Amino acid sequence: MTLLLGLLLSFGSFGQYAGSETDFRSPLDIPLILSGTFGELRSNHFHSGIDIKTQQRQGLPVFSIGEGTVTRIKISHWGYGKVLYISHPNGYTSVYAHLQKFGPKIEKYVKDLQYKKQEYELEVFPEFGVLPVTKGDTIAYSGNTGGSSGPHLHFEIRNALDEKPTNPLLYGMEVRDATNPVISGLYAYPLSDNAQVNQNGKRTEIRFKRQTDGSFLADSVVASGRIGFGIKTYDRQDMAANKNGVYQIVQKVDGKTYTDLDFDTFSFGETRYINTLIDYPYYARYQDRIQTCFRMPGNELSLYNTLFNEGAIDVEHGSDYEVEMVISDLAGNQTLLRIPVVGNALPVLEEDTPEKTPYFVFAGKPASFKLEGAQVYFPANSFYQDTYLNLESDTTFIRIHEPTIPVHRNFTLTFDVSHLPESGRERYYIARLDESDRPQFQKTFRRGDTFTARSRGLGRYTLALDTVPPVVRPKNFKAKQWLTNYRYLSLKISDDLSGISSYSATLNGRWILMEYEPKTRTLTYNFDDQILGQQQCNLEVEVTDNVGNTEVFTIPFFKR
Repeated sequence: MTLLLGLLLSFGSFGQYAGSETDFRSPLDIPLILSGTFGELRSNHFHSGIDIKTQQRQGLPVFSIGEGTVTRIKISHWGYGKVLYISHPNGYTSVYAHLQKFGPKIEKYVKDLQYKKQEYELEVFPEFGVLPVTKGDTIAYSGNTGGSSGPHLHFEIRNALDEKPTNPLLYGMEVRDATNPVISGLYAYPLSDNAQVNQNGKRTEIRFKRQTDGSFLADSVVASGRIGFGIKTYDRQDMAANKNGVYQIVQKVDGKTYTDLDFDTFSFGETRYINTLIDYPYYARYQDRIQTCFRMPGNELSLYNTLFNEGAIDVEHGSDYEVEMVISDLAGNQTLLRIPVVGNALPVLEEDTPEKTPYFVFAGKPASFKLEGAQVYFPANSFYQDTYLNLESDTTFIRIHEPTIPVHRNFTLTFDVSHLPESGRERYYIARLDESDRPQFQKTFRRGDTFTARSRGLGRYTLALDTVPPVVRPKNFKAKQWLTNYRYLSLKISDDLSGISSYSATLNGRWILMEYEPKTRTLTYNFDDQILGQQQCNLEVEVTDNVGNTEVFTIPFFKR
C-alpha cells in the first residue's frame, strides 16, 4: 500500500523525463551494445524499446532497474514471448521481453498458475505488492522467446500514467557511440499538380557527395511547385555493425526549420501511422525505407517538434533555396547534408499518373464491393488517402489490389461457399497466397454458406482445404528409452497447411506443461516441473491444426 501511494504521489513531482533523477541501473551486467534503437522503423510499427545484445547467448541474469513491484506477466508464442512488467514508485514501468525464464520466485508463481489453468500461454496482473522487487534483483534470464529473431533483451521504459514508451537512453543507460549517422539515399517528391523535380513528376533520386569537412553536398535540384524530400538513413553505435534507427531529423530551408522530429516518445495508438512517415510503395517493392521529411495524407504522428508548411517547400520560378538535413543520434553525433534547389518551371517529361479503376475508396468513408463469389468491405479510414483499387476474381482466387499501399484498419473479406459440399466444409479456410502461391491461414469465421476473414493485407486470397493432421515426432529420445539423466524431453510438431492451433500433453495421465517454440516447431518438457512417481512413463501429446485435424501421439519411456 505504501508503494502504491508513492507511485501515485510521484506523478505530480516528475517531469516528462526524469533523466538521471530516476536512479535506474542497467538491466544487464554487460556492456550495452544495441541491435535495435528506440523508435526504429519496423514493419507497421515503431520499435518501442531498445534491443540489447546478449553476446549471442541465452540465460544471462536480467536485473530490475529499480525498486518496484511486478504488475503484469505475459507468456505467448509470438510477440514478446515471455515478458515481465515492473511498476516503479517514481511513475515509470520497465518492461523486459523475450525472456528465457523468470527469476525463481516469479517462475514458481507463473508455473503454479500454468498448471492450475493447464495452459502454457498466460497473461496475469498480480495484485500490487504480491511480487515486490528491489533494485538489482535477478528477475529473469535473457532468452529468444516470441517473435525474437535471435537472443537479446528487449527493454522498455514506459510512463505509467499514459503507458507511452519513452526512449530508455534518456534515463542514464550508457551506450558507447562516437559514430555519426549514415545517409544512404536522398529523394525528391513533386507534391502538387504540375510540380516537377529535374523535369520529373515522380519520385526522383538525388545524388550527393562527401565534402572535405565531413558534410555532404547534393547535386543541384531544379524544381518548381510544391516539393518534399525523403532520406534513407541509419545509425551505428560503437562495437556493433547493426543499421539502427536514428534519433532526430531536422530539415531547414534557408535557415528556417521546416521539419524537426525526434524519437523521445510516442503512443502505441499511433504506431501504425509509421506507414505515412515512409514511402510505402518503395518499401513494398524494395523492402527498404525512405523516411519523408514532409507530412503525407493521413499522417497523425506526434513525433514532430516543428512542422512548418507540412515540411514541404514551395519552389518559385527564379528563386534559389538552400535546404539542409541534419541527422542526429542521441549521443549528439550529427551528419549534415546540403541540397541546393533552383527554381525553374521546366516542362514535365514524365508524369506520375495514377491508374483509375471502377473501385474507388474515399479515405474517410466505408466502401463495399461485390465480386464473383465474394464481397470485400472496407471500414472508414482503412486507407490514408483516397485510393483507386484493382479488384478481380475468378473461380480460384480473389485479388484485392497489390500489397503496394498500406492499410490502416482491418477489412472484411466474405466468400460464398454454397458450392462446397456441407460434409467436410469445416476443413476449408480462407488463405492469403504469398509470392510463391503458398496458402497462409487467415482466421476464418463460418456461418451458413459464407466464410469470413478480417485482414490488413492486400493481395490474393483463396479457399484452401486441409485434411492432413499435424505431424508429431520425438527429437531427443526414442520409445522405451531410459531417460534417467535427461533434464528435459522435446518433440517436433509441424503442420504444412493451416498451421498449429493448440496442443496438450499428459504424462501418466496427468497434464504437464510443455513449452512451444514455433520458430523451431519444438515442444519441450522440463523434468523439474513435476516429480514422477513411477519408472515406466507414458507420454501422450495431442496436437490440433487450425481447421480441427488432430493427431494424438503416444510414446513410452523409462526414468528413475
